[in-house]
Amino acid sequence: MARVRELLQRKGSHVWTTSPRSTVLDAALLMNEHKIGALVVIEDNRVVGIFTERDVLQRVVAKRRDPADTQVADVMTSEVVCCSPDTTVDEARGAMKNRRIRHLPVADDKGRLLGLISIGDLNAELQAAQEQTLFLMNEYIWGRV
Repeated sequence: MARVRELLQRKGSHVWTTSPRSTVLDAALLMNEHKIGALVVIEDNRVVGIFTERDVLQRVVAKRRDPADTQVADVMTSEVVCCSPDTTVDEARGAMKNRRIRHLPVADDKGRLLGLISIGDLNAELQAAQEQTLFLMNEYIWGRV
């Protein structure tokens, strides 16, 4: 069974991060520039939150807050669900589904960020596995294995 560690090795472990003291405007501009849906919020090399597109919509725009005057710490999701590198891909998918989240930081046992996986990463992984299964079944059916 595939583990998050293997997924990070394939996709890379670079993660865009921000500080809790950054403004929402700066964080949103960073997200837009890199075409990403979330920033992991880091303080003292530890994950303290996650700032997502949903946070912008629900906690800034819908509340008519000024993004230039609002700190990320005031609107980020502070109860972050993380997984370990040893979490299986299926467990990660289940955690995302059950909690209705799209991004899952990967952290070590001390809370240090190791990577970030998204629902898109998991969907791509699932699709690749299904395509491989179909290929192998086709090879078997046609007697090429």
